[in-house]
Amino acid sequence: MKYQVISEEIRHRIESGFYPLDQPLPDEHSLVEEFSCSRMTVKRALDVLASEGIVFRKRGHGTFIVQSSFQSDYIHVGTNETLGFTSLMKEKQVTSKLISFDMIAPTAEVASYLAISEDTPVYHHIRVRCVDDNPHVIEETYMPTPLIPGITPTVLHNSVYAYMEKELGLKIAGSRRRIRAEQATAQDMEELGLSENEPVLVIEQVAYLNTGIAFEYSFARHRFDKFEITTVNINAK
Repeated sequence: MKYQVISEEIRHRIESGFYPLDQPLPDEHSLVEEFSCSRMTVKRALDVLASEGIVFRKRGHGTFIVQSSFQSDYIHVGTNETLGFTSLMKEKQVTSKLISFDMIAPTAEVASYLAISEDTPVYHHIRVRCVDDNPHVIEETYMPTPLIPGITPTVLHNSVYAYMEKELGLKIAGSRRRIRAEQATAQDMEELGLSENEPVLVIEQVAYLNTGIAFEYSFARHRFDKFEITTVNINAK
């Protein structure tokens, strides 16, 4: 979607120092002309950056860069955004190690979260996602095969969300998440390089399309020292 392209370009400019930290960003009218789009598209792109804590918008004064927003090496996840791991780490080299990949009948619990019958087959795959060759997260995912056809090991070694949007023309709308800390399991220790006394941060997620249909039920087990949740509360007055 165009607003995503614009938000990514503005984000890149901020990260690269193209925009001065002590000056407001170009106004909406200038951005509309530059990107040849509607004002609503520009507003939505800026809203994405504001939700990530990268900029804040002050009525009557413009849009300003949050100067501390790029001073951490953690994975930043906003509480109201739905992004795949590759998008979150778009400035890094992301690779995937496929642990397992099957097509199975869902359990009653999985079928319930995906709002499907227990007769509907699902993909079940486990991947280790690495950033610059360093393991960050183990993902275990269930997806209905009729809704997301064509998943293969090749797709799983790249971005599944990009495949869905670019190849299948699907639009990802949002997700519901539960976040908790757990003690590292044997698999966490082996794949993420943790000790038995170290924790992992677990994100349990149901993601859905813009039609409201659930397409994913997943668990992401993150290294505790590579991940943080970011919430943003800005007084624009």
